[in-house]
Amino acid sequence: MPHTPSHPSHGSLTIGDSYVPTSGNGGYTVSSYDLDLDYRVANNRLAATAVITATATHELTRFSVDFCGLVATRVTIDGVAPSKLVESARKLTITPAKTIPAGQEFVVTVRYGGSPRPVRSPWGELGWEELSEGVLVASQPSGAPSWFPCNDHPSDKASFRIRIAAESSYSVLANGRLVSKVRRASRTTWTFETVEPMATYLASIQIGVYRELVLSRVPVPQTVLAPASVMARAQKDFADQEKMLALFERSFGPYPFGEYSVVVADDDLEIPVEAHGFAVFGRNHIDGLGGSERLIAHELAHSWFGNSVTATTWKDIWLHEGFACYAEWLWSEESGGPTVHRLAHQHWARLSHLPQDLTIGDPGPEKMFDDRVYKRGALTLHALRVTLGDDAFFELLSSWATENRYGNVTTEGFYLHARDRSSVDLDALFESWLFSERLPVLPR
Repeated sequence: MPHTPSHPSHGSLTIGDSYVPTSGNGGYTVSSYDLDLDYRVANNRLAATAVITATATHELTRFSVDFCGLVATRVTIDGVAPSKLVESARKLTITPAKTIPAGQEFVVTVRYGGSPRPVRSPWGELGWEELSEGVLVASQPSGAPSWFPCNDHPSDKASFRIRIAAESSYSVLANGRLVSKVRRASRTTWTFETVEPMATYLASIQIGVYRELVLSRVPVPQTVLAPASVMARAQKDFADQEKMLALFERSFGPYPFGEYSVVVADDDLEIPVEAHGFAVFGRNHIDGLGGSERLIAHELAHSWFGNSVTATTWKDIWLHEGFACYAEWLWSEESGGPTVHRLAHQHWARLSHLPQDLTIGDPGPEKMFDDRVYKRGALTLHALRVTLGDDAFFELLSSWATENRYGNVTTEGFYLHARDRSSVDLDALFESWLFSERLPVLPR
């Protein structure tokens, strides 16, 4: 396949992703974030400290972190104040007192605060958002700096420890395992730890007046957090999630994390959104009649494709959305609905009547969330399945998800992974489905 993916540059103030040119920072990689957050829901006030452990990829005379809408009050590098600190609209640029040699680990501590708010972007407002009762954080692709300083690019994954104190009347969920919950007077401190490397856009906090329901404990704990007023409907809508997870394990390999939760916010949301280890739905998605079954399957599938196996650059987002869309079709067939074959031909027919003006292997930032990327991505997988046969296709998906667990991937990498497992020449298939605007004929 002649298309070679671009790689982030090592410029000190940008990572070089043309889709999100103001996000991401070169010159270092982050190994861990330790976030200590004190939040007042009543007036949306945050006082926080972030401890970022990183390693210089080349000599650093200065470097930057993504940071937006909050105020840094104190910054240190290995305990020493920088010689210069500049806070702009989207960056905190730090000049250390001494040059950091290439290969050296260093620790940046940022004390900051303010009233967090979403980051404006071409894809709408992203990040920290106040709800009627609480908070929702949905950051894809560039909203993480709305609540913590970070290297906000999917290619730089790290472990996280998130400690957040809030009023005790609220439930709190963050990524990873809950390791501590301490109540003192009217406030409770929740501490979560994520040991698997996580992209910053998947880091999330949900705060609300929620009840908790355990759906299942196998193969991992699965829970629902929802307002009391919708819990009965939520219990019905998520009743089959355990069966979905079992299907996806058979198809993609073991579930990659230690638990899975869904949050039903007490607000209407345009679309559900994935986070590392959980997904967030609006109360409008919950009807007690299974009306969002497709979306439930889609968000769960992102655990494998997106959350664990993450695109290196945003132009390869079809590796998230096309795979999750195909998982919807697999569940439809498994649950007695339309077969994958039927759904593929239905969506092909619909796409054939839409404009033929994007390539899903590089759709451009304006169209990266276009539904055609999702559906044509799924059709690409179906074309590959028909070409390879079921046994080879599902072995391919499982080995892809397993061998790249917690890592970053590219379209070129998926092509090579498929080519190495096939006796069929796949060049024309990948070229026509991913890099031609004209919709190819779907093989039968």
